[in-house]
Amino acid sequence: MLYVFALLIGVIAGLRAMTPLAAISWAAYLGWIDYTGTQVAFLGHIITVVILTIIAIAELVSDQLPNTPSRKVPVQFGTRIVMGALAGALLPGSWIIGSILGAIGAVVGTYFGADIRGRLAKSFGRDLPAALIEDVVAVAGALLIVYLV
Repeated sequence: MLYVFALLIGVIAGLRAMTPLAAISWAAYLGWIDYTGTQVAFLGHIITVVILTIIAIAELVSDQLPNTPSRKVPVQFGTRIVMGALAGALLPGSWIIGSILGAIGAVVGTYFGADIRGRLAKSFGRDLPAALIEDVVAVAGALLIVYLV
């Protein structure tokens, strides 16, 4: 089941690149994931939580701007893959398999998310409602994954 979570956290990274890392940091801070005594124990410190949360919120806001590039351009796409791999590696289990599954999930999430958002935007007649729905799915999904893991 842990590998399913690694894949799913990657899918979330495909929707919003920084949300999974912020959620993992919150999980460490709240004691849902124990990194005590590991090289990534800093993820559970309040300073890390605050910084990653601010970055994730900035991404949520910038995604609403009309000049934000497509998630499928090389830099955006690559960032999502790297963040998916990192998030997958940080979840309990094999970090190698977790990172591979996280990267695969990010590819799926990037394309699937863009397709669904495009369809929703078309049905609403504008992008903002679709973007906000995607934001809610990404944040709620990430928090649910790190809580259940």
